[in-house]
Amino acid sequence: MPQTLRVIFGRLNIMLRSIVPLSRILTTLVAAVLLVPAAHAASAAAPPTAHPSSSRSNSYIIGPGDVLGIFVWQNPNLSVSAVPVRPDGRISTPLIASITAAGKTPVELAHAMDKALRKYVRDPRVTIIVDKALGVLSQVQVIGQVVHPESMPYYKGMTVLDAVLAAGGLTPYAAGNDAKLEREVHGHVVTIHVRLSSLINDGNLSQNFPLKPGDILVVPESLF
Repeated sequence: MPQTLRVIFGRLNIMLRSIVPLSRILTTLVAAVLLVPAAHAASAAAPPTAHPSSSRSNSYIIGPGDVLGIFVWQNPNLSVSAVPVRPDGRISTPLIASITAAGKTPVELAHAMDKALRKYVRDPRVTIIVDKALGVLSQVQVIGQVVHPESMPYYKGMTVLDAVLAAGGLTPYAAGNDAKLEREVHGHVVTIHVRLSSLINDGNLSQNFPLKPGDILVVPESLF
């Protein structure tokens, strides 16, 4: 083969090798451009999901006096804000004359409303937001010799130690081992003695009692 032809074929071979990867790159770019609108459309069609929240928020127990926001996906006429939980623990919303809210978490109430709305709406998606946690039965109170005596929202799994830490811990004047937990049981107040100093200083987990909505933890002042 003449030298000139060899040079020409060599250059053509190099050009073809560079064209093949380039064509692959162009194909990938075109596919990406086509997939972006499709992905956007799919996300727009999907129902809105709640923002990730802590387990404490998910396990908050609704109580009388709380104020709720009710959102029904793609049904603005059924979505209402500032819905109070009545003293009987129930709420009223469009199409649902009365449903029990107290004693449920927001997720549990949403599922109950989903079920109730299926009679009227196809595939309802309800989201519950606690706008104001005002219910006494939905809270735990920590009073006495803690840094920040306060009422705090109750959540499932809450313990004595959780409440004390949320209140800033014990003051230097606290008689921790003389603390007591006041709890209403069937209309009667039951007192549970709690050795907080043993729990906090010695790690005595037997004193880390689980709390219930409406509990009052009282930390007295030391006499010495």
